[in-house]
Formats: sequence, C-alpha cells, structure tokens
Amino acid sequence: MFSGSCFFTNLVAVVVTTIAIVYAFFIWSFQYWKRRGLPHLEPSIPFGNLPNPITSKTSFGENAKMLYQQAKARGLKHCGIFIMTKPTWFVLDLELVKHVFTRDFQFFTDRGFFFNEKDDPIGKSSYIQGEPKSDYKYRDLRNLKRYRDGAHLIALGGTKWKNLRAKMTPTFTSGKMKMMFQTMVDCGLILEKYIEEDVADKQVIDIKDVLGRFSTDVIGSCAFGLDCNSFKEPNSPFRVYGKKVFQPSILDTAKAFFALTFPDLARTLGMRQIKPDISNFFTKVVEDTISYRERNNVTRNDFLQLMIEMKNKKGETAGDGKTLTMNEIVAQSFVFFIAGFETSSTTMTFALFELAMHPEIQDKVRAEIKEVLARHDDKITYDSMNELIYMNQVIDESMRKYPPLPVLTRVAVENYKVPGEDTVIEKGTMVFLPVIGVHYDEDSYENPEVFNPDRFSPENKQKRHPYAHLPFGGGPRVCIGERFGILQAKVGLTSLLKNHKISLNEKTAVPLVISPTSQITAADGGVWLNVSKL
Repeated sequence: MFSGSCFFTNLVAVVVTTIAIVYAFFIWSFQYWKRRGLPHLEPSIPFGNLPNPITSKTSFGENAKMLYQQAKARGLKHCGIFIMTKPTWFVLDLELVKHVFTRDFQFFTDRGFFFNEKDDPIGKSSYIQGEPKSDYKYRDLRNLKRYRDGAHLIALGGTKWKNLRAKMTPTFTSGKMKMMFQTMVDCGLILEKYIEEDVADKQVIDIKDVLGRFSTDVIGSCAFGLDCNSFKEPNSPFRVYGKKVFQPSILDTAKAFFALTFPDLARTLGMRQIKPDISNFFTKVVEDTISYRERNNVTRNDFLQLMIEMKNKKGETAGDGKTLTMNEIVAQSFVFFIAGFETSSTTMTFALFELAMHPEIQDKVRAEIKEVLARHDDKITYDSMNELIYMNQVIDESMRKYPPLPVLTRVAVENYKVPGEDTVIEKGTMVFLPVIGVHYDEDSYENPEVFNPDRFSPENKQKRHPYAHLPFGGGPRVCIGERFGILQAKVGLTSLLKNHKISLNEKTAVPLVISPTSQITAADGGVWLNVSKL
C-alpha cells in the first residue's frame, strides 16, 4: 500500500515537473522577439499565432489575413509572430517586401520548405544515374557524395537553386510557349466538346472538377507528352494522384505543420514531403516515357522533350550547370504537373464564380473574346490569347481576391539588418510574406471585398505599388511558369465562355467558404454552375 502510494506520488511529481518544464520552454521561446527588440503579436500555447491546424474552421489564408490586419491596426511595418515556438518574421510594408524579394534577395534565396533528402526521392535526392539500383536501395547515407541532388525548383535554395533555375528558364520562353500552345488548344477543344455535348442545358456542374480535368490534360500532355483523357476517364491515375497531393487528410495537415516547425526532428523521424505511392507513380511515368522516346526516336513539342535534350547534350557532363540528370527531370516534371494543374484550375474556378456573380462583367469578357477571335479567323491562337486584355484583368483580379498561395515564405540565409533600423533578423529565421493581407489592404485597393477587374487596367496598375499584387511572388524567385499558367487559363476560359453563358447554381455557398484544409486556396463544397448555350 505504501509502495503504491509512493509510486503514484512520484508519477505525479514527474508529470507536474514535465508540464512545468514544457510550459517554461514555451514562455522562454515566446520571449524571442522581445529579446530581439522587435514588436510581436501575442502568441498562445501551443500553436503560437495560428490556431490548431486540426480543429481550425478557418483557412490558413484567412488566419494570415487576420494577423496582417492586427499588425496593420498597430501601425507596424513588420513584426514577429510564432509558428508554435518557431520565431517567424512577418513583413507587411511593401517597400520591405521589395527588399526581401528583390533588393536584398541574397539574404533570402531560400523558401524554407521542408524536405527530407534521405526518404523523399522527388523532394530531394536519389541515386546517380548509372549506379545499380540495388546499391541505391541499401546505400550508406554517410557517403552522400555519391548521390546526385534531384530536388525540384520550388524546394531548392542557394547555389543549387540558382543553377537549376538557369537550366530551366529557357524552357519557358515565348518561343517554347508557342511550341506547346497547340497542345493547349487541342485540350480546349475537348473541354468545349464536353461542355457542348454533356453539360450545357442538361445539368449543374462542379466547375472545379471540370477545369481540373482540362488542366490535367494540358499539363499531362505538355509535361509528360501523355494523353490523360480526363474527360473520358475522370478517375485516370493522373487525376487520382494529382488530387491526392492537394487533398491532405487531417493527419497529413498535422504532419506538415509539425515538419514546418521542427524540420530536423521531422527528418529524423523519416517524415516525407511526398507520399511514396505518389512519388513512385510520377517517377515511373517519367522514366518509362523517356525510355520509350529514346528507344523509338520519338520527339514531341513539350516540356519533357526540352529536358530530354538538355540531358543528352553532347560534350557536356552532368553537374556543369547546363545539363539535367534523370533525377532532376523527374523532380521538375512532378512540380510542373502539381503546380500547373491545381493553381490554373483554381484560378479559372474563382474567375468563373465571380463572372457568374457579375453577369455584366461576364458579357464584357465574352464580347472581347468574340471581337478578338474575329480578327483571327475565329481560331484560338497564341497571338489572339495575348490580345485578351480585359480577360487578363479578370484573371488578375481573381488572383487578388483568391491568391492560390495566400502566404509566401523565405528564410534568412544570413543575418539581415532591416533597412533604416537597428533590428537584425537572425540567420535561419523563417519569413512570412502575407500575400492575402497585401491583396486586401485598403491602402492599395479601395473596397477590397468587391470584384473589380478595372483595378488592373494599365493606367490603374501604374498608380499602384508594384509589389501590391503577388499571386506569383516576385523577384528572382517569381514563379517560373507564370506565363504558362496565365496562357492556360485564357485558353480554358475562352473555350468555355465563347459560346456558353454561366450562372450560379443554388448548391454554391454564397459567400464562398474557403477550405480550412486545402493547401491551395479552394472553395469548401465546390463551385456549382449552370451552363447554357448562347
């Protein structure tokens, strides 16, 4: 009896002591910005300045916007926040944003994304081409010099990012866009046929699903040279795995939050950026496609072909900054697919939601489409898409209200002295650039809740700070596929709107509710539209 009582007493003492130590650790950690002399937003245990990622009913973007508004109300140009105990520099002032993105880019070259080079081949590294795969499977991780880096462009930082960016930039020139444009047009014709034969005047549609099929076909063809046939096979592997990336479970969300906060511990625990089945699928697709083309001397005007040509450059060796390894090709193809299909379909979805809500704007867009196509034999051409100025304004305004990535991140790679202040941001500090807060700031956008494409007329854009609109980021790390994404969105919207009228179906929640779990800004419950022939 006495022994049991002692055990219970000791157990209580251990638990109380542990709680006290953890509590003290949080309190000490939350004094970081005070010790640095920088104003901060008051955090709470245990999640800092963000709510519980598992139970939160509001999206990450909405929470970031609220933090922005709190800091703005205090007259702060920048401040400190906490992601759990992780100190994060929160930047509001547009001139300071410009410094981070461009002027002082050398201090903020890295995005700070979590990666695991040991367990995540697409996310980081895999075996050197030519070495036995069995050796790769049982490799000695202490000898990492034997393994060539294969990370995708979004995750890399520093010199590795700079070299890979230089390799990839030529694949997104105007000339290369024109090479791939006909593929977009062909996918647009399939979309138009589907709307004409299967949708118009017959049923309500989840427009995000329809546009997801379109963008999957476009990216599948342009990135992999494969016909995904998403309209005939809505559950094709590309659709299944593409959606899987952006529809995380509650556990996935919790893991991502943990990895962001404790990246070293997450790597020790073997946490991955990309699930094994997703990684294996895309790796096999790329390797099999390249093998088929090289064996059969097949060439196509697509993104993959451009990378194959870089891989096979004669007289040059891997690592010289000019060629690509197989691992790099796999990683870039993967990120091109996931970034291209989801962000473009999301942007088109929100644009059509707003056009359904504002019929007069929809009519103006359609009138421009008809006028421009009339000058091009009623055909969708590369030049005709570039002449859709008002549609471009609609897309810009849609991305202002619904930025695909509501927050952009950087990490300080060296100690950084804030311009005009004594404040020093320490090396390794995460940086949050709240895009959604900037996009809803009344100093830049009067009545920001109102959808108004005229904000992006050439004359109005000139009046506004150049960093007040950041859907693709800015500076040297601006999204490399920006022009491709806009072009794809124009083709999709043109194909759908030129002969059809859209209206909002009662299944769509108004105002829209933004999904609290989606990694990309998305409407919870979907956007449901009625489509009718003109």
